[in-house]
Amino acid sequence: MQKYEHFEQLFGAAPTLEVSAAGRINLIGEHVDYCGGKVMPASLNLKSTVLARRNGTHVVRVYADDLNVTAELDLNDLDQYRGLGWGKYHAGVLSVMKKAGMPLVGCDLYCSCTVPFGSGLSSSAAIEVSAAVVFQMLAGTPYDLVQTAVLCQKAENEYCGVNCGIMDQFASAMGKKDKAILLDCKTLDYEYIPLKLGRYELIVSNCNKPHALVTSKYNERRAEVDRALALLRPLLPHAACLADITPEQFEGAKHVLSGKLLDRATHVVEECERVRKAAEALKQGDILTLAGLINASHDSLSRLYEVTGKEPDALAYAARATDGCIASRMIGAGFGGCTISLVEQGKTEAFKEAVGRRYYHETGYHASFYDTSIEDGVTIRTL
Repeated sequence: MQKYEHFEQLFGAAPTLEVSAAGRINLIGEHVDYCGGKVMPASLNLKSTVLARRNGTHVVRVYADDLNVTAELDLNDLDQYRGLGWGKYHAGVLSVMKKAGMPLVGCDLYCSCTVPFGSGLSSSAAIEVSAAVVFQMLAGTPYDLVQTAVLCQKAENEYCGVNCGIMDQFASAMGKKDKAILLDCKTLDYEYIPLKLGRYELIVSNCNKPHALVTSKYNERRAEVDRALALLRPLLPHAACLADITPEQFEGAKHVLSGKLLDRATHVVEECERVRKAAEALKQGDILTLAGLINASHDSLSRLYEVTGKEPDALAYAARATDGCIASRMIGAGFGGCTISLVEQGKTEAFKEAVGRRYYHETGYHASFYDTSIEDGVTIRTL
C-alpha cells in the first residue's frame, strides 16, 4: 500500500504536506561541535519523511511506518512523554516550541525514515528537523531553517537529555546537494564547499553493533572537556571554549591537565586544526592531504577521546588495509555506528566485499554498506 493511501486509511483524510529532512555524514571535526569548533558535515539522500495534515484537535498523532506504532501527544501536557521510545523527539520539539510561545496545532503525522537508527548518521536530527518544519508550516508560522536547527538542538538537549552540539540538526536543515558545510558551531557562520573528491568516492559503512551507553558516555565526554576548559581558563582567559585555543597556546598551558582530561582536550584542539587544514585541502582539490587528516581524526578519536570501540576500529582499519581505500574513520557519537571511507572509483564493490569479510572475521558482525549521495537537507512539497 502506498504511504499516501495508508495515511488516509489511518487518519481518515489525505495529507496536505510532505516534508523531508536528511541524515548526515561528517567529513571531519568529530566531538568538537559542543566545544565551539568547526565541522564539515554534508547531508545525505537518507531521510526522515513526514506526511501531515491538521486534525482540528489538541492532539498530535505520530505514526511510524518503520515500527508500525503510533504515539499520541497531548499539546496541553507535553512533559509526560520524555520516556517514550517512538514520539519522544516530536514531543521534545513541540515542548520547546510551546515554551518559546510559538503556536501549535493538532495534526496527524505519517513518518518514514531511511536513516538507519543507531547508525551515527543522525536519524534523531532528521526526525526532529522534519517534524519542526511540519509543525511550523501547519501552524502558519514563518520559519527559518537555521533557527529551526537551533530549536531542534534545544529539544534534544533539554527534553531528550543528550547534550549534543548543533552540527547534526544544522546539517539536516541546511545541507546542499554535492556540498559540504564548513560550520562554525560557536557563531553559526557557515560556508558551502563543493564536495569534489576527484577519482574517489565516499562509502558509508555500518558496523551494526548495537549501541550501548552512548548517551551516558557522550555526556561524560562533554563533562570532561568542560572540566578541562575550566582548568585552562586561568592561563587562557580569552578562551570561551576549547576551540578558541590554538595549538601553540595549548602547548604552553597543557601542563595544568593530566590523564584523561589532557587526552580529551588534546583531541579537541588538534581536531579543530585538522578541520581548518581539511577545508583548505578540499578547496584546493588536494584529496590525499584530506585523506591523511581523516585518518588522523579517527586515530585521535580512538586513542585520545576513546569513543570508537573494537568494532568501529576494526571497520576503519579493515577499510584502510583494502586496495583502493585512502582514508577511513568513525563518524557520529561513537561506540558503534558508521564509518566513512574514501575509495577509488571502480574498486568500491571489491572494497565492500573485502572489508565485509575481514570485519566479520575480526568481530562476528556483518557490516552494511550504503549507496549514498549528498543531497539537499530539507525538501518541502504541498499536496
